[in-house]
Amino acid sequence: QVQLVESGGGLVQAGGSLRLSCAASGRTFSMGWFRQAPGKEREFVASISWSGSSTYYADSVKGRFTISRDNAKNTVYLQMLSLKPEDTAVYFCAARLTSYAGTISQEYPYWGQGTQVTVSS
Repeated sequence: QVQLVESGGGLVQAGGSLRLSCAASGRTFSMGWFRQAPGKEREFVASISWSGSSTYYADSVKGRFTISRDNAKNTVYLQMLSLKPEDTAVYFCAARLTSYAGTISQEYPYWGQGTQVTVSS
């Protein structure tokens, strides 16, 4: 059984930065970050393959967010720069047992509890 625990969320002003972490217990392969704003559907943010050689980003965060991983620590990170109020959401870490990264939430069977990110204008 895979358990994921996110941390690093908080309140930040527009233009600021945050780094989210997701610690995994159990074996995982590719991992991703998704987010859900109030009244909106959950959306893809970024994903990374097991080796870290492949990464994918939503157009809305490309150039501002960076996903990375440390397999020795079984942890994935999401560095978020130049944050905007529209980035405000609950951010979820997800994992799946395939080596290649994906962008579809239904392809990820394991999810964390989420961490709130609030960007004030």
